[in-house]
Amino acid sequence: MPPHPLYAIADSKSLGESLLTASEAALRGGVPWLQYRDKSNNSIRRKAEAQALAGLCQRYGAQLIINDDVTLAGEIGAGVHLGQTDGDPADARRQLGPTSLIGVTCHDSLDLARQAQRAGADYVAFGRFFASRTKPEAPPAPISLLQRARRAMPTLSIVAIGGITLERGQQLLDAGACRLAVSHDLFQTGDTEHRARAFGALTPSREKMR
Repeated sequence: MPPHPLYAIADSKSLGESLLTASEAALRGGVPWLQYRDKSNNSIRRKAEAQALAGLCQRYGAQLIINDDVTLAGEIGAGVHLGQTDGDPADARRQLGPTSLIGVTCHDSLDLARQAQRAGADYVAFGRFFASRTKPEAPPAPISLLQRARRAMPTLSIVAIGGITLERGQQLLDAGACRLAVSHDLFQTGDTEHRARAFGALTPSREKMR
């Protein structure tokens, strides 16, 4: 079977008390990567939720990725995703070690992606490709960027993000994305496990994945 292309973004603000149950439903549906996204300052709750998600990911053989917080990622043994203002991926690599998964947001810029690759990132995320509820202020990116990135960086894992739905996913994979980062169209459609399995039926055109 082809690899499951879904990268689930579990946002604590939108999921609220259903964070853990919804995340487990996604994991039952085969999600291989799960990002914990929490922008609050409640460090106690954030650590408790991250630890609970780490346990779920371990149970289902999935990779947990912490949004923005290298320290928290190190404390629970997770990967980390960094925005452009969230720290240097080279510093994150030194803190987390050689085997941790590190990703970087690169918006619509191949130059930023090349910088991230040189700094030791395992994957780069481009987008938004469509109107996004999670990040409505993000700059738009053309789908052709995925094709250019795949040619320019054939060994780097490429993630597409921003307003992605089941119906839109295949065209991004065909253009060169390895994974689809999805929040709303996974968790807000009524049956998260079924939706995750439906995304799993999509076929990446090429897989570069750890």
